[in-house]
Amino acid sequence: MDASLKINRRDFIKKSAIVTTAATVLNSADLHARTFDNHKVLTILHTNDVHSRIEPFPMDGSKYQGLGGVASRSALITKIRSEQRNVLLLDAGDIFQGTPYFNKFGGEVELKMMSSMKYDASTMGNHDFDNGLQGFYQQLPNANFPIICSNYDFSNTILNKSTIPYKIFKLDGLKIGVFGVGIALKGLVADMNYGETIYKDPIFVANDLSDRLSNDYKCDLVICLSHLGYKYASSKVSDQVLAKNNKNIDLIIGGHTHTFMNEPEDVINLSGKVTTINQVGFAGINLGRIDYHFENYKGKKILTSSPYVITNELSS
Repeated sequence: MDASLKINRRDFIKKSAIVTTAATVLNSADLHARTFDNHKVLTILHTNDVHSRIEPFPMDGSKYQGLGGVASRSALITKIRSEQRNVLLLDAGDIFQGTPYFNKFGGEVELKMMSSMKYDASTMGNHDFDNGLQGFYQQLPNANFPIICSNYDFSNTILNKSTIPYKIFKLDGLKIGVFGVGIALKGLVADMNYGETIYKDPIFVANDLSDRLSNDYKCDLVICLSHLGYKYASSKVSDQVLAKNNKNIDLIIGGHTHTFMNEPEDVINLSGKVTTINQVGFAGINLGRIDYHFENYKGKKILTSSPYVITNELSS
């Protein structure tokens, strides 16, 4: 793990003071800007590969001791929502598998916790198939948010009509289109666990949906929830490959490779514009945040910050 992720109480207090000061300045500017109809701020919060990490890692001297945990993440999300007018909370998959909570309750606790934190949407990762399609289906009543899967065709499975290919969120006059693409399941997930699920080429699907969301539905921002992985040494489809081979995706929120990105990466896409990639490790250790500023006639402007480190000190 990057050294910047290791944080003690003194560092935390110092960083909190800096963040608080910066937030005060930004919030003052934001409040002033809101008096004008042509300036709006959208805050994207996101996680990936939480892997059933409900409690922080134990204080046992291990690499990630004390990090993660739903309680502290929930407190931070609540705080940010109290400061920002327009917030979307998204997840890039692999909600399940990794702690006894999943072994015992099959995903019930994870989805209930996400619902209590008011997640707006999630996509599916390969480990979300670990109890099979039936196991995932049985837990869906615990999710008060949509599961967005665009390149998995579940028509011939029990998940038919249980997921959606995209969703358009409307916040403060802004339209934000969100869709989700997942990794090829063959060889990664047991055949019996995904059954007759049909896998579709993620780049083709992503281009089709992002073009429709941008051009037909006139979305102000197009977000892809990706469980493809950040990058590979081979030519395997990844977030980097997708970012370079699309025209209308503004932001890729990634997962699968458990990549700790200290800051988002901007990639020039086929239209000559920027597609931004971000991913925040795994196990709920970090909470990602990206702020988009919208001004009439000036397009989008991104204000980013380092990922929040989730520690039990947040609630102390």
